[in-house]
Amino acid sequence: MQFSEAELTAALTGVAKAAFAAQSKEIRKGKVDLEQAWLDLGGYGRYQLLEPLGSQVLPILIALPDVTRVVGERPAYSTAEIRAAVEETTGEEGGRLRRKALVLARVALTQTALANVPPWSDPDTFVVPDSL
Repeated sequence: MQFSEAELTAALTGVAKAAFAAQSKEIRKGKVDLEQAWLDLGGYGRYQLLEPLGSQVLPILIALPDVTRVVGERPAYSTAEIRAAVEETTGEEGGRLRRKALVLARVALTQTALANVPPWSDPDTFVVPDSL
């Protein structure tokens, strides 16, 4: 599937924020605001979260089959389609049980990424306001 750079950035940022929130007890309990904690990480701290997640999620997003894009909607994939893309991009490292757990985790990460892709807007139908 072809995603724009902005769509991939939004997807990866959403996955990183979800992973960050899962790691922090204060964020999970609502004691700390996720957005503020994300900003407090700083550039290098965010990079440390984004880099390993990107190497797992981005190849899967690219391996997803092409679907018809509908203006105002996110791309929709079944769990079977996501799982097939994950299995295609996952190596044969580890044992059978370890590989199964890895596939399940990456399917969940990919579903989170797809949920954070912004609704599609057709660049060919973009209208420039008269005030410009």
